[in-house]
Amino acid sequence: MMHEALEQRRGVSSPVIYLVDDDAEFRDEILLGLSNVGLKAEGFPDALSLYRAFAVTPADVVLIDIMLEGEDGLSIARHLRNLRSVGIIMVTARGSLADRVSGLETGADAYLVKPIEVRELAATITSVSERLAWRATQSSGRPQWALVEGGWVLTDGLGHRLRLTASERGFLQCLLSHQGNTVERDSIVEALGGDFITPGHLNTIVSRLRKRASKSGMALPLHAVRGKGFSFAG
Repeated sequence: MMHEALEQRRGVSSPVIYLVDDDAEFRDEILLGLSNVGLKAEGFPDALSLYRAFAVTPADVVLIDIMLEGEDGLSIARHLRNLRSVGIIMVTARGSLADRVSGLETGADAYLVKPIEVRELAATITSVSERLAWRATQSSGRPQWALVEGGWVLTDGLGHRLRLTASERGFLQCLLSHQGNTVERDSIVEALGGDFITPGHLNTIVSRLRKRASKSGMALPLHAVRGKGFSFAG
């Protein structure tokens, strides 16, 4: 699972997550655990390999162990904090009060002490990611649409959330993955199950989704393109 390119960006399904820890067994355990709860991550053994990947594809959230060969985790956190707005979560065996304070003062958004419970880690990642998205929304003054919690919850970055049905999740994943471009009806139907989804069923999904979103205070930028399909573009 090392050094695999991550293609899913924020707004599609999950944040880009990097883990830097020199314990290969721990890396594999955490990466598998996150995958099982719908979060994809990539692992690195040291600062250099992390920086190389970050230069190509910046991460949304970075999980950092403090005790590393070469550049330590606190130094990495300081470096990343100077680069851009990125979520930083310290994941380390060093759990003294002084260590926790030092990590947070260095710029970490959260500090977790090993052994790590994957569900707690996943919840922390989601919280940090959504908080960063909210800050970006406040700066831009526009909604920042995203599918979180494994794609089962739609958020506009303004505090509104909508838990989706399986068909709504598949429908929105299909549209969001095309970055605002029109997706033909046939392509959507195929993504939702092919012969099991009729054009009438698709229209019902769209109608119910719009109504449920409206009740949740969300103004969906969901557009029907006559004779073609649908687009999701704010």
